[in-house]
Amino acid sequence: MKFSILSLFPEMFDGLLQSSILGRAQKQNHIEVELVQIRDFAHDRHKTVDDSSFGGGPGMVMKVDVLERALNSLSLVVKQENREQKPPHVVYLSPQGEQFSQKTALRFAQLDHLVLVCGHYEGVDERFIDSYVDEELSLGDFVVTGGEIPAMAVVDAVARLLPGVIGDADSFKADSFYDSLLDHPHYTRPADWIPGGDSQNGMKNRVVSPPSILLSGNHAAVDEWRRRQSLLRTLIRRPDLLEYAGLSRAEKRLLGKLQDALSEDLEQLHKKMAKE
Repeated sequence: MKFSILSLFPEMFDGLLQSSILGRAQKQNHIEVELVQIRDFAHDRHKTVDDSSFGGGPGMVMKVDVLERALNSLSLVVKQENREQKPPHVVYLSPQGEQFSQKTALRFAQLDHLVLVCGHYEGVDERFIDSYVDEELSLGDFVVTGGEIPAMAVVDAVARLLPGVIGDADSFKADSFYDSLLDHPHYTRPADWIPGGDSQNGMKNRVVSPPSILLSGNHAAVDEWRRRQSLLRTLIRRPDLLEYAGLSRAEKRLLGKLQDALSEDLEQLHKKMAKE
């Protein structure tokens, strides 16, 4: 899969793309990443990429002609129809876009070519969006300086879903949001741990161990515990996700029991607080 990133600050991607999983994925030709400096396509001697907004107001707007030339530099497919090759999917990173999710990442992982346009200032000329952008995406209800950080998140989230990028091909299937549930808790060695044990303030009499079921060697029981924990954690932290989770009848019954238990716990807590 190919990622093309249009940015005023392509050097920001160096650390991400040269390190760890993404660096290895490029060396092994699982992904290709093309960084395009938008400023290279400004034709005036000052390399101007923005201008004041028609109608007045604060801030500057990225120029439609400069963005068009930067985009068209990627491939002839952008300029004209090519029935033998699908055109790239163009995404503009914007706080006004739909919120990026694991479902979006899975959809993007089916593409051959994803183009990410990083905006700055007050945004980009709306005519560029109308003419070339397939969808706008946001990381959430907050604003960052530019589209580079959101673009990094998209590349990382999508790339790890591609064949060969992650060592264990099934590992991402246990990730949070893959099946609309949050991930279960994880533990590793040492089995017995003393908080602050390496310091003088260590709690010498307090040993913290993982749930015994994880050390039992009973894989079926471990799987059942993990699924139960995923359901419980999702119910507590992100109950909105449960609407889209493909739960079995047994899991729906379990979920109902968990909901009842939580309601009872909350009721007891309210009663306790009312007495204090």
